[in-house]
Amino acid sequence: MSVSAAPLVKARRPIPIGAAIGLLFTGLFLSTAIFAPLIAPHPLGEIVSDVWMPTSAKFPLGTDNLGRDLLSRMIYGARTTIFIAAVATALSFTLGSILGFTVAVVGGWFDMTMSRCVDLLMSIPTMIFSLVVLSVLPSNIVTLILVMGVLDSTRVFRLSRAVAADINAMDFVEAAKLRGEGKWWVIFAEILPNALSPLVSELGLRFIFAVLFLSALSFLGLGVQPPDADWGGMVKENKDGIVFGISAALMPAAAIGALAISVNLVADWILNRTTDLKGGRGNG
Repeated sequence: MSVSAAPLVKARRPIPIGAAIGLLFTGLFLSTAIFAPLIAPHPLGEIVSDVWMPTSAKFPLGTDNLGRDLLSRMIYGARTTIFIAAVATALSFTLGSILGFTVAVVGGWFDMTMSRCVDLLMSIPTMIFSLVVLSVLPSNIVTLILVMGVLDSTRVFRLSRAVAADINAMDFVEAAKLRGEGKWWVIFAEILPNALSPLVSELGLRFIFAVLFLSALSFLGLGVQPPDADWGGMVKENKDGIVFGISAALMPAAAIGALAISVNLVADWILNRTTDLKGGRGNG
């Protein structure tokens, strides 16, 4: 009785304080992104005052380099940053995990060819490769998502292939093959459920890297283009104010850091929770 109840005890444990903080801030960022037009006090590109005005009751975060409300642009920037990073991460995981699982199950020349292609892409510095591609192709949101998703999928591919190769050699997978199950059944019904824990952990990290990557591209001028706003572009727009003690560039930089930390806390908590539950079921 006590052994069988162990998973229930673990499942009902209170949320750790770090995970609770991460959930709170992640939910706050997501809510801000979803309801940006309703929350923002001013339109995205409206000039409401003089350049780099200090914080006040009317402008809680002051104004930016053109006299636009910084709080409003931070809110709209959250929507753009989170949307692009989330879609690019979803694309990279869909492409990378399916290809990684497939080559681990199929093996042979297909595994060799795909692995060498991925090695070739990974041998080129990601930032340099993306700058070259974005300087040739139109700089729009679709192009950004495709470039970020494809480049990031190489990391997901390597992880998925390594995890799937270990799972593919286990007895229950061999039993499924002996039953006559096809490759797609083995991939999605046998390998995928058992590979979720490392993939969930990697999902949080890849989302964080997507946010940082997008911010770096925007800071270099090849990311989100005006009049749209994202946090990396806002740092670039207001960086000259740091010399004069203006904090307008530090606000979006702090938001990037807070989002990265909160998502990482949530991802770590989910990974630990799924690992504990699996361990409890194994002991039962």
